[in-house]
Amino acid sequence: MRTVPAEIGRPPYAVTGDPGPSTSSNVRTEEEIERMRLAGQAAAEVLLEVCPQIVPGMTTDRIDELVHQASVARGGYPSPLNYRGYPKSVCTSVNEVVCHGIPDSRPLADGDIVNVDVTIYLNGVHGDTSVTLLVGDVDDASRALVLQTRTALAEGIAAAGPGVPVNAIGRAIERFALRNGLGVVQEFIGHGIGTEFHSGLQVKHYYAPYPDTILVPGMTFTIEPMLTLGDPACAMWDDDWTAVTRDGRRTAQFEHTLLVTEEGIEILTAAADGTVPADVLVAG
Repeated sequence: MRTVPAEIGRPPYAVTGDPGPSTSSNVRTEEEIERMRLAGQAAAEVLLEVCPQIVPGMTTDRIDELVHQASVARGGYPSPLNYRGYPKSVCTSVNEVVCHGIPDSRPLADGDIVNVDVTIYLNGVHGDTSVTLLVGDVDDASRALVLQTRTALAEGIAAAGPGVPVNAIGRAIERFALRNGLGVVQEFIGHGIGTEFHSGLQVKHYYAPYPDTILVPGMTFTIEPMLTLGDPACAMWDDDWTAVTRDGRRTAQFEHTLLVTEEGIEILTAAADGTVPADVLVAG
């Protein structure tokens, strides 16, 4: 684990690794929302700083180092660090890794795809966002998977809003995925976020009758669909973190932290100038 300067605020689990049970409201206060805008902005700007540096031959541990440094430079704590014992400051999920890949000494190869999932704890709240990058010369099927997963996230966002049941998000994502012949991972879902990294609200990326919680202004949560070229069934490595597709085929993910407003949905994980990382980091 990398060290964080003592002057930087830490989430409650930073020492023990145990976040405890979720107790926060699904609806944030105006003051919390203002802090979440700053945390979301910081997370987006970490992606925008680090991702252009990722090239074939770079190790995922080097990505972890860069994300850690960029987070600390913004006065933030890398939220994954020691969350339930997670040993690194970012998740890097390569090719068949669905999510929660642990950075290590493996160099990225030309033709890989890698999801970089950044969460930062800043001023007492979390901002969480990810993109899947094309590393070097990527095959057409993998490129299409990445671009369609990015579109699936946009479809989920478009389906959300005040007065809408949360399961409308999963319905929209699943319909888009199936139209394009892609699998939808069901084992991992979006979540409420704010003062807690993961709070009680569940956001499934496939249609299910429940939960059918109605979205109301002030709710903050992530949408983070994971789509696959093949069967979406997952297996877990013996590190108890790394989830992979059982059939070994590739998977991609994109994620935003979002706020329900009176008018619709606000993307919190955008840079100060409004730049959305996925829009500029992935060509096509």
